[in-house]
Amino acid sequence: MNTWYALVDSLLPFAWSQHLFMKNALLAILLVSLLFGILGTMVVNNRMAFFSDAIGHSALTGIALGVLLGFHNPLLSMIAFALLLALAISYIKAASSSSPDTVIGVFSATAVALGIVILSRGGGFAKYSRYLIGDLLSITAEEILFLSLILIAVLLTWGLLFNRLLVVSVNPSLAKSRGVPVRIVEGLFAGLMAVIVSSSIQWVGILIINSLLVLPAASARNIAGNMRQYHTFSILISLSSGIFGLIASYYWGTATGATIVLFTALWYLISLLIKHGSR
Repeated sequence: MNTWYALVDSLLPFAWSQHLFMKNALLAILLVSLLFGILGTMVVNNRMAFFSDAIGHSALTGIALGVLLGFHNPLLSMIAFALLLALAISYIKAASSSSPDTVIGVFSATAVALGIVILSRGGGFAKYSRYLIGDLLSITAEEILFLSLILIAVLLTWGLLFNRLLVVSVNPSLAKSRGVPVRIVEGLFAGLMAVIVSSSIQWVGILIINSLLVLPAASARNIAGNMRQYHTFSILISLSSGIFGLIASYYWGTATGATIVLFTALWYLISLLIKHGSR
């Protein structure tokens, strides 16, 4: 971390970059933006925006279970519950005749309600409200290392499964005919999403994490001409929104995650104008 701090001091001689918490937050933004920029492309391709939103909201129940079990940090319980919910949704979607949106909505509503009921016992919900909006500026060096390990795992998974994920997202029937185990691939991606979303909740916030996943990829899809451009634009939009949102939140005194979302929303509007202007 000392190398990173020295690099920031030499390259960014600004008032905001002199604070240790801003240096940590900037590095976290770079990691999270790259992570979400990559994952978001497949979320949008697979029409899984509602699914990732459900996983985010399930964090409340994961926190509640951690409280009941006496965990000081509910991260493990959040990840465990998110994995369970993701696999349950994937199984029920495949086995049920109900529409995917209906299945996801049922699980999402139930998970949110259960979490609120448990956490609100005795009027104690207020102390967990920080998970709703997140607190990126409080991230520590150890948590940044954890984010780095997650990013490495995602990049390795992408290298191994990208072609299969892509063909499953485009045409599941074609994927089956090519010998791709569709349910296993979908389950692995759902599990990966569950781990990443639940791990990022404490810094990004339950209310906005889905926006950070979907908006950069949706913007990139409007202006990209091929898959390489799609991923490149998604990552660049995610990174630029994260950096500008972080700096703006420092000067405006606003919530960092929500400010970043406003910049991604602006990018989406710009991409729509470019898309319609090129017709």
